[in-house]
Amino acid sequence: MIKAKGASGEATSPAAIALRRSQFLLGAARARQFPADSGWEVAVAGRSNAGKSSAINVITGLRGLARISKTPGRTREINFFQIDEERRLVDLPGYGYARVPVAVREAWRRLIEDYFRGRQCLRGVIVVMDCRHPLTEFDQQMLQWCGHARLPVHLLLTKADKLSRGAAMAVLHQVRGQLSKVYKENEDATVQLFSALKRSGVAEAHEVLARWMEL
Repeated sequence: MIKAKGASGEATSPAAIALRRSQFLLGAARARQFPADSGWEVAVAGRSNAGKSSAINVITGLRGLARISKTPGRTREINFFQIDEERRLVDLPGYGYARVPVAVREAWRRLIEDYFRGRQCLRGVIVVMDCRHPLTEFDQQMLQWCGHARLPVHLLLTKADKLSRGAAMAVLHQVRGQLSKVYKENEDATVQLFSALKRSGVAEAHEVLARWMEL
């Protein structure tokens, strides 16, 4: 299928057009601050410094939507981005950053657990991993949470530009093989390579979001 081209020359799709309308809605430090549990939500999770904010910005086509910090672990709230009246992207705090105080890490863990337990509108989780360091202990814990909640997951192997094409493909096949061992609901798990710098893998991510949120 031939996709239409926008003024910038980039391929467009209904999902891409919808995502470019995303706006910051609110940041929640406690469960009671979450927006109404209705419509469709897709959460984006990942280890600090895995390129989560950059991925959100490139996927939405909005350069400054998710704040990119030079200091990993700065996001201490769950940030909700509204696509339209019924659909939201949800940026979860980055996990696994050693320099963050233990008390702060524990508060983040409780906040994320509250989110997973309480959101009936959650349709799936995009788990962002640096393709050079995939499936860390913290990534596997996130997959376990998703499995307990019976949520589909899509693994975004970021920074693929840091590896040669052959090496990146080898990581992709390796992660696919390991996923069935760490994620019991593996029939609802998909994996892709992604590069925010090269803007590669965006269309594939759009297809996942379109399927989960009926964009």
